[in-house]
Amino acid sequence: MGEEVDKYQDRLRDAIIQSLSEAQSDSLEVQQKALETLASITKVNPQNRNLVARTDGAIPTFLTLSKSSSPTIQTLSVSTLFNLSLNPNLKQSLADMETINHLNSVILSSSTELSKLAASLICSLAMLDKNKAKFGVAGTIHSLVKAVSGPCGPAVHHLLSSLAELVQFQGNCTLVVRSGGVQVLIQLVESTDGEDLAGTSLAILGLLARFDEGLNALRRTEQIVSSMLEVLKGSCMLSKEGAAEILLRLFEESEGCVRDALRLPEFSSVLADLSVRGSGRAREKAGLLMKKMMEADMDSYVDGNPVFLEW
Repeated sequence: MGEEVDKYQDRLRDAIIQSLSEAQSDSLEVQQKALETLASITKVNPQNRNLVARTDGAIPTFLTLSKSSSPTIQTLSVSTLFNLSLNPNLKQSLADMETINHLNSVILSSSTELSKLAASLICSLAMLDKNKAKFGVAGTIHSLVKAVSGPCGPAVHHLLSSLAELVQFQGNCTLVVRSGGVQVLIQLVESTDGEDLAGTSLAILGLLARFDEGLNALRRTEQIVSSMLEVLKGSCMLSKEGAAEILLRLFEESEGCVRDALRLPEFSSVLADLSVRGSGRAREKAGLLMKKMMEADMDSYVDGNPVFLEW
């Protein structure tokens, strides 16, 4: 049994070496066939990925071919790099500055399929915490914000997922704010292109709101309370949870936002409905929001400027 495993490994190693050699051929047809073989080898088995990654010159070859003039060769190369990135032990070595800079250019200028793959590779590599700051330094945050600010396409969800992973690191939150990301994300929330995009955008905004710079940017956003109210009136529970979380952070830090909510006739009834018919998390947030509004209403009444809430 052991001998059979050894023979299989030897055959696999020979196939990898041969495919890597053919991937550097002058013939696009030979290159494509070789890359299809390597993509297949690395797709499922973690041991195969390690074997390919340890083969001399493999990763530089994939990076070089990802810059090919052929979209098919580009796609197969990035797809293979993505497969390799699924192994936790390979994430750090794959996230070198040359690769990151190339991925930044791909998400800004390439076809939908290639952009989706590049965004997925960024997201996979960013799952290693040590890589998150490196992407920020390399300008990936700015590239992602710029990419999602354009017309919504099939790659936008993948781009937002990458951004959501990267903003787990505080320094990247600052970069999102300074790149104008708050306004871009608010626009996605307010768009009608899909509740899935809105939910992911709100999740990112919620992560930004954990830190002063992100929270202050949200507070400065015109009609932010009204925008979140519209989300609470929608049908997507994930989005409602995200909006409620953002409102709670705003209410905790800004009396002005609470006053804005008190002036909106629908706000109290929408919260009351959410506190009854929402998910467990949404009900909890709605209850906390109602409590803060009632406290603010009591304070304003004591100050001689009553605002009546109708629950």
